[in-house]
Amino acid sequence: MNPQNQNERTRIREATDRLLAGQATASDGSLTVVALAAEAGVHRMALIKRHADLKNEFYERVRNETQQVPEPERRLRETVSKLKETVANQKVEIEDLRQQVIRLTLAAAVLTQDASRRRQDTSLGDNVLPFPGPRT
Repeated sequence: MNPQNQNERTRIREATDRLLAGQATASDGSLTVVALAAEAGVHRMALIKRHADLKNEFYERVRNETQQVPEPERRLRETVSKLKETVANQKVEIEDLRQQVIRLTLAAAVLTQDASRRRQDTSLGDNVLPFPGPRT
């Protein structure tokens, strides 16, 4: 590992300690990767790409030492919750639509049968009486 990466890693660890202690000097003090990168004086992408282990370590320490859920995890949980609610609503709507299709299909069958019966009634002679259909 080159000296520049080692220097970055040291600054990131020190920044982690400052953020968790609530003594931020170069950031807003929030417990996010953006604040960690600003506090350490490294680019956010360097933290995410080259030092992913330190980013994960930071979030693990946030979870363990502050008993808080990291911001990205909280947002993901909210999104998952909203999506589950949407899926549940869609399941109810799909079931309602299925029932409506069944009712419309039955209504179409009854109307088709009535139309067919009327055509037959007109084709009968004068001396034939049609058999009455079921009463509803």
